[in-house]
Amino acid sequence: MKRVHVAAAVIRDNSGKILIARRADTQHQGGLWEFPGGKVETDESVENALTRELQEELGITVSAARPLIKVRHDYPDKQVLLDVWEVSAFTGEPHGAEGQPLAWVSARDLSGYEFPEANRPIVAAARLPEQYLITPEDLETPALLKGIQKAIAGGIKLIQLRAPNGYDPKYRDLAVDAVGLCAGKAQLMIKGPFEWLGDFPSAGWHITSAQLRKYAAAGRPLPASRWLAASCHDAEELALAEEMGVDFVTLSPVQPTLTHPGAQPLGWEQASTLIEGFSKPVFLLGGVGPAEVQKAWAAGAQGVAGIRAFWPDSLV
Repeated sequence: MKRVHVAAAVIRDNSGKILIARRADTQHQGGLWEFPGGKVETDESVENALTRELQEELGITVSAARPLIKVRHDYPDKQVLLDVWEVSAFTGEPHGAEGQPLAWVSARDLSGYEFPEANRPIVAAARLPEQYLITPEDLETPALLKGIQKAIAGGIKLIQLRAPNGYDPKYRDLAVDAVGLCAGKAQLMIKGPFEWLGDFPSAGWHITSAQLRKYAAAGRPLPASRWLAASCHDAEELALAEEMGVDFVTLSPVQPTLTHPGAQPLGWEQASTLIEGFSKPVFLLGGVGPAEVQKAWAAGAQGVAGIRAFWPDSLV
């Protein structure tokens, strides 16, 4: 069965809302919502296909777009490759040129719409930011909380509360405070044993590669309404993350890093190859920072994650 190559778009307006369209009842996966786009024709570039499809479907002309994520998905009757681009600027007023209903939806509300199974990673990518802050391990609690507060004020939307020294009561107390600081402003990802899952209902969970190897076969430990992420370092761990049904991963180390000086870096080329075979958002980690965001996008990643590169300088 030949895989159908589709160009799709996450289109944002000036307020950050995202445009989605409802599939006709007669179409494959009919009645569900989707991100606008269509089939890439033979010998047509993805960019040209995207431009053509959005002109035909919505009556708009794309003026700024970048790759967001590639998703391979196998339905019982069809195999697809969704080549998804983020469209941040366009001309024209979007309308359902083919009679399809449209809706402008906030990223937060996307999860309330029913999409085809293949679109789930796109929904995640559309909701996730391009930067993922991981907190340092060597700060006292007041400084750590002050840093989190300052990072949020600076625009950070996704934060992992790192737990390098085991899961002890001190970490739990810190997590309670961090949950309060992030409420309504940023998504907090906690690390810890699954026994704690019920104690922090608003937090996502970032599992270690050891947890991934141990528990992947048991499936997803969290409902779909809560974020689940995993630390990955190779193709085997990415496959386990796929099996567990995580929402996104960190892939590391891309380059040499002070945090793990003995780890063999993947390098940009290998990182890109690993991402190519993985259909979920990936944050590249290890020796990268905000300056590498565009390079990460070019490698197929959602963005970059880090400790030192993202932490408010004056507090380290």
